[in-house]
Amino acid sequence: MKTLATAQRILTQLRHDRRTVALMVLMPTFLLVLLRFVFNSEPMFSRAAPALLGIFPFTIMFIVTSITTLRERQTTTLERLMTMPIARLDLLLGYAIAFGLVAILQVVVAASVSWLWLGLEIKGGLGLLTLIAVLDALLGMAMGLFASAFARTEFQAVQFMPAFVMPQVLLCGLFVPRDQMATVLNWISDVLPLSYAVDALTHVTRSSDVDGTLLRNLFIVLACAVVALVLGAVTLRRKTP
Repeated sequence: MKTLATAQRILTQLRHDRRTVALMVLMPTFLLVLLRFVFNSEPMFSRAAPALLGIFPFTIMFIVTSITTLRERQTTTLERLMTMPIARLDLLLGYAIAFGLVAILQVVVAASVSWLWLGLEIKGGLGLLTLIAVLDALLGMAMGLFASAFARTEFQAVQFMPAFVMPQVLLCGLFVPRDQMATVLNWISDVLPLSYAVDALTHVTRSSDVDGTLLRNLFIVLACAVVALVLGAVTLRRKTP
């Protein structure tokens, strides 16, 4: 009940912040549409779109979540909540549920538009693609919650994006297949969770098989999101009333 109450509070705040909701829900779709017309080629778009269906939600959820959580830290909302008999993990799970629901809407819109209008072929099915992209968005949200603990201002929260997000974008296989990278870069990409999300999304668009590699990739993305949430809970400090 405490977790659900936290989620309801966050959703109520988001409902009154229409610009943030529009950013989270519509921006990935807008960027994919823009990319489709920049390429002006359905085959080229189909090669890049699977990775971007993971990168765009991951990046946007990271930015919005880290700034929103930092704002609650700055306004002492979190400190007041921590004086109550509520577990730290309850708080973060509430955040996860609220932002997770937004992530589901975000990914469903982007994936549906890519499939129905932009010509993206999804051999593994739209449902599986949506599930993987949602897990990726949740990973971005969890990392944003964790990163907010190390920022003192909203500007600093945005500055963390190059540290947490950009290396993963560059090494996830979007620009160069990971097996064609230099050995050291390939090793680094192997420990970055976004690499496994992009591999899973690419697999679903090109094959209908649900094999062990796909399941392993999904497990790694989910496990990294859970670890980030737990680390975020550790950063919260309970205040005595």
